[in-house]
Amino acid sequence: MQNEVTGKTITLYEAIGGDTGVRTLTSRFYALMDTLPEAAACRAIHPADLSGSEEKLYEYLTGWLGGPPLYTDKHGHPMLRRRHFVAPIGAAERDGWLVCFTRALEETVASAQLRAIILEPVARLAHHMVNQQQDG
Repeated sequence: MQNEVTGKTITLYEAIGGDTGVRTLTSRFYALMDTLPEAAACRAIHPADLSGSEEKLYEYLTGWLGGPPLYTDKHGHPMLRRRHFVAPIGAAERDGWLVCFTRALEETVASAQLRAIILEPVARLAHHMVNQQQDG
């Protein structure tokens, strides 16, 4: 991504504000998950205390967006689908997660272009995480 002021190429991590930007995004994401009715199914498969989940998402997104590889340094390869297989993830859980992530992104990242760049692969990943057969 190009820095609009300097014209230099920067990472998505830098573009959303580095550590502060990722912390703000993940904090807002979990606040929404804890309160939005649309996220009830997704919230139900999380522990009562979301602080560990929030920290892991922060660590993952930091590295994924081009910042320090915090998650892999602590936990190894993400293997996200495998790590989440213990949780039943169907359409309701996926959709609730995406509502929260999309809204948190909209509320914390000013650039619509940057939001689109981030959201497209995140949405693909959310669909990949589904591990429950759909009814009907």
